[in-house]
Amino acid sequence: MIILRPAAERGHANHGWLDSRHSFSFADYHDPAHMHWGPLRVINEDRVAAGQGFGSHGHRDMEIISYVLEGALAHKDSMGNVETIVPGEVQRMSAGTGVTHSEFNYDTTGTTHFLQIWILPERTGITPGYEQKRFDEAGKRGRLRLVVSPDGADGSLRMHQDARMYAGLFDGDEAADLDIAPGRLAYVHLVRGTATVNGHALAAGDALMYRDEPQMRIQAGQDAEVLVFDLPPLAA
Repeated sequence: MIILRPAAERGHANHGWLDSRHSFSFADYHDPAHMHWGPLRVINEDRVAAGQGFGSHGHRDMEIISYVLEGALAHKDSMGNVETIVPGEVQRMSAGTGVTHSEFNYDTTGTTHFLQIWILPERTGITPGYEQKRFDEAGKRGRLRLVVSPDGADGSLRMHQDARMYAGLFDGDEAADLDIAPGRLAYVHLVRGTATVNGHALAAGDALMYRDEPQMRIQAGQDAEVLVFDLPPLAA
């Protein structure tokens, strides 16, 4: 079974300084049909206006991944991390027993465009943690590059869930396959451009949810950037 999640059907909130599209129920957007997909709980496509950002706020018991598309996102947290995330970099923060952080766009003219991704951890009460790493374009060109995993395989960031996140760039004849093990779920989110995934023509913001499917195939991309999630069947 493959379920199409069109970009236009996502939740939307515009706070002036923040324009956000919600793939799953979040804040004032509630859709019982789209609460999560396995442990994948949040994909918010956020655009933060120049000189604006999220003030210090708390999280707990969540794996939070930031994936910047344009601009830069300044991060500061209660663990002592002070970093700036730019396109090509991926950040993973394990909130665990509790952490506070802020995220800000210090550019005075440009918008910061990024994806905020939350994945439920395999267990609660873990020690908070933080990782950030750059994944170059060549490693994602025409293939799915593992960027987050439960064991840090292939130089990926490590998260506390039996899930894997891949990133890929596709143009023209470039194509990639991902085998989906029996009993596993998968989710593909087209970040930008266009591509055909298992025969579905996708545009930016569109997604596909997979259950009881053996394989995902990505092809016919035009300036396509995709994120793919290999997930256990049930939230922890």
